[in-house]
Amino acid sequence: MTTIATPLDEKELYDAGHAARSQVPRSSQADFTPPPGRDPLGVLRRQHEDRLPALIALRVERMSASAFAFYRGTAAIQAADLAGAPTAGGDVVLCGDAHISNFGIYRSPESSMVFDINDFDEAAVGPFEWDVKRMLTSVVLAGRSLGIGRSDLRSIVLSASAMYRNALGEALESSLYRRYFRITSMADRRILSRDSERMIKHTLKESEKRTSEHVASHTLVERGEGLQFVENPPVLTRLEPEIRVIVDQVFEAYRATVPTNIALMLSQYTVLDVARRVVGVGSVGTRCFIIALGDATGDILILQLKEASASVVQEFGGIAPVAGYLDPVILAEHQGYRVVGCQRILQAVSDPFLGYLTVEGYSFYMRMFRNRNASFEIADMNATQFSEYAQACATVLARAHARSPKAKFVAGYVGTGGSFVRAAAEWAHAYAAQAEQDYATFVEAARAGVFE
Repeated sequence: MTTIATPLDEKELYDAGHAARSQVPRSSQADFTPPPGRDPLGVLRRQHEDRLPALIALRVERMSASAFAFYRGTAAIQAADLAGAPTAGGDVVLCGDAHISNFGIYRSPESSMVFDINDFDEAAVGPFEWDVKRMLTSVVLAGRSLGIGRSDLRSIVLSASAMYRNALGEALESSLYRRYFRITSMADRRILSRDSERMIKHTLKESEKRTSEHVASHTLVERGEGLQFVENPPVLTRLEPEIRVIVDQVFEAYRATVPTNIALMLSQYTVLDVARRVVGVGSVGTRCFIIALGDATGDILILQLKEASASVVQEFGGIAPVAGYLDPVILAEHQGYRVVGCQRILQAVSDPFLGYLTVEGYSFYMRMFRNRNASFEIADMNATQFSEYAQACATVLARAHARSPKAKFVAGYVGTGGSFVRAAAEWAHAYAAQAEQDYATFVEAARAGVFE
């Protein structure tokens, strides 16, 4: 395990980042060369080894929907492809899977509607370029799926890349306190097109349906033994009684990892029912559950219990864990602790119910299942909406990176000109072409029954 060794002075960090250009020219960030022995299908099969066999077919089906859907499920492949690529040395806390569908809105504890990163399963410390390149590649693939023309799409990708540079510089001009706690509020938006304003208002309206109350009214029914989830296999299936008992037993361990006020609040709830719930694209096949809790008034709270496996940044990218950001002892023992800790660092405001626990030897983390969290429907966007959305994602990603101790190093390397901006965008176009080839190979393999 390596440790943080950075100058305390931010000017020294900036200068060190600037000096890194001589070792890793920013123009070199445009180059994508497939590594020797590249085996994308082998990476996916390796991931499937640790997943629930009954759900592999569903994962393959969801990833087969489009090249962009496939890309959403292939963070491990990209990490393996980036493992040998040159990096400047600006390690930050990464999202690890910063494609543009992993950004969205949610309600803060103060009831503000916030736009931020919303997936941290692959979060870890690593090269800042990895997040930037994954985000920009997703812009390319999603833009192609929308039918945006080549010239317009290149402009959109360049604008998103430039926005990352600009937002990072802006964040680092503010105080450290503001870097950590400045939220991207949906009530305090910069000037957007009318189309984007309509899109935002529609998404905010849709988010009103995504609450524990709404989930309870649509998925729980009163039976002889009390409230139970209504099964909808394979997406939603109730658990066997013996597993229910295990969940009850470990709930106390989870309570020990949340703030004191939340732990006290949870002590006054009763576990009503537990069900396995399939989520997302890349996460399909991992162990994921929803838990219905009830209080004395009959109010229902729904929590999500999600398996935490090793980050692809470390498992496939070969990046060693870095001490100094999280407790090294707990980090070595618990992947759920990594997810929760990194989420709290990367988000300006996080779910107060975030906690972690171990069930039958597997690492898990817990969070609220629905708290007005919603994603923007990329498939319904026009080119203007899509461009502004991509820039919003780039802004949030830059603000997240700005919270790491080496952020000034990153700013010194990226600079204020267009060299890194253009190079990262060019890399994204090159890698999108590779991802589309991988997608075609994947679909052919799926039809041939390779994943059965």
